[in-house]
Amino acid sequence: MSGGLTLTSEMMLVLGLVLFTMVMFTVEWIRSDVLALLVLVALGVSGVVPGDQLFVGFAGDAVIAIMAMMILGAGLDRTGVLGGAAAFMLKLSNGDERRLILILCGITGLVSAVVQNPAVAALFLPVVSRISTRTGVPISRLLLPMASCIILGGTMTMVGNSPQILLNDLLVAVNRNLPSGASTMDPVGMFGVSPIGLSLLLMGLGFFYWFWPKLQPPSDDEGAAVNPGTTEVYFEQMYGIEGEMIEMRVLADSPLIGTSIGDLEKTPGTPLILAIKSGDESRLAPPADLIIAKDTILGVLGQTGEVQHWANARLLRCLKGTPHFAAMFNPANAGVSEAVVTPSSRFIGHTVGELRLRKRFGVSMLALGRGGTIYRDDIRGKSVRAGDILVLHGAWRDLSHAAEDRDFVVVTDYPKNEERPHRIRHALVFFALSMTMALLSNLPLPVALLAGAVGMLLTGVLNMDEAYRAINWKTIFLMASLIPLGSAMDATGAAAWVAQEMMLAMGNVPPWALQIAVAVLTTLFAQVMSNVGATIVMVPMSVNIALAANGDPIVFALVATLSASNNFTSAANPVLSLVTGPAGYTGRDLMRSGLPLSAAYIVIAVVMVNLTF
Repeated sequence: MSGGLTLTSEMMLVLGLVLFTMVMFTVEWIRSDVLALLVLVALGVSGVVPGDQLFVGFAGDAVIAIMAMMILGAGLDRTGVLGGAAAFMLKLSNGDERRLILILCGITGLVSAVVQNPAVAALFLPVVSRISTRTGVPISRLLLPMASCIILGGTMTMVGNSPQILLNDLLVAVNRNLPSGASTMDPVGMFGVSPIGLSLLLMGLGFFYWFWPKLQPPSDDEGAAVNPGTTEVYFEQMYGIEGEMIEMRVLADSPLIGTSIGDLEKTPGTPLILAIKSGDESRLAPPADLIIAKDTILGVLGQTGEVQHWANARLLRCLKGTPHFAAMFNPANAGVSEAVVTPSSRFIGHTVGELRLRKRFGVSMLALGRGGTIYRDDIRGKSVRAGDILVLHGAWRDLSHAAEDRDFVVVTDYPKNEERPHRIRHALVFFALSMTMALLSNLPLPVALLAGAVGMLLTGVLNMDEAYRAINWKTIFLMASLIPLGSAMDATGAAAWVAQEMMLAMGNVPPWALQIAVAVLTTLFAQVMSNVGATIVMVPMSVNIALAANGDPIVFALVATLSASNNFTSAANPVLSLVTGPAGYTGRDLMRSGLPLSAAYIVIAVVMVNLTF
């Protein structure tokens, strides 16, 4: 590299695509998965990546392994493996808040070593809600430590997070382009990074045990948890959703006859319409296009006096009690719940009206929470964003079915009819089998993980439709489409050129200083693009920096891979985005704990990688 590489047109094209990708990830003008496909097509049309190598990411070991892990995680969720976690953690904590945080963070950190990080966060959100309800500890004191330790725990194995699953595939591609005489890099074993990840997790546990009480955001109990027994008080305090259920009959001369539910709801002062009976058919969450007819029974929620005045003005007769909807509104069958929109949700970018939640899923949306602001009026025109809180009403059965597509995570602890606790032994056996084969056999990692997933399918832990729904296809397309960009960085010499320029700028510095520079640069990349994108761009670059500095390429590659997960300050991290809404965290809250965590993370990662490898 001392001879000097010249910047070629191919290098400029690849670097331009990297810059374009970073900018688009930041401004979010294009969906991330669509952006990744656009980059893939650009690489193919320009000829930078040959056609026979353009789609290798879709059949890569990393992509298959992530799909298998998603299915395994769904199997554990479906059988209720985590159902007793709340009681177990409460018993161990013995009522002490700091001990509770330590136990919660330790358990979730360990689970995240073998289950994808966002899945762990989604699985434990209702558990933490239940713990908060039972102990009175505001949920805002629990969720951020839990989320941070989930991220830290994911570094303990090569299947805990996407960057580490990707690493071995990237090393294969980098090995093909190594200069003559350079030794190829061996793949990292399943638990090869465990000492590093364990050190990072212990650092996080110590940080939150000793320093979190001084750093945690102030709370006025706004983060109180939700369960069916406390929904009325909670939703009245949080969202102003109050009153009682009132039934009313549409009289023959009512001006509402012929009006649709959607048009009626646009009228100012209209109470929340949660149920309707037309003829012999009763249903919750009436769709917006349903037409009101004579003798239709409406079930509305509101203050008695206000509802009575509204009904009289429209020639509706309020009924005594709830003779038609009492069973439907029984708390054991239906209620109000909170759900958080996931970063991969198909809801993002659509308005509430376009989602057609009542027609598709049978649930009504009562309010929308975003950044501490509650929207209740004219929410049909609001566009949905990642991290938004949806306040829903419907039958628990319908809510459970709607949540299966994983467009949102239900935070409320509600009765779930679809769990299969009688299959819990099968789920645990096949999960343990897949982990054992990954560790002790010579089978490729995707084969070992798929063996466990197929075992769960054959024994009825999941059916095939549920397995399809468990796979986050946005993540799959994002990863598979960006893998060729990393290969192009290496194959065109763009990574080597950037490494050369970086070496010239930094001068003659020791390898550990270069490793810290790689860690900081990757960390910054991870703030503005996905951890997958940061890994794909930085691993080839870090290997070239190592070769230029006569350092160990695998050490530099690992520093970059681990640093791609070093994002504790931005809701762009899918784990943080899941907890920010329910706990009401602000950017300042994330920075307050995230900056010292990120600094300590870099130091420990660099030191431990060098000691371990």
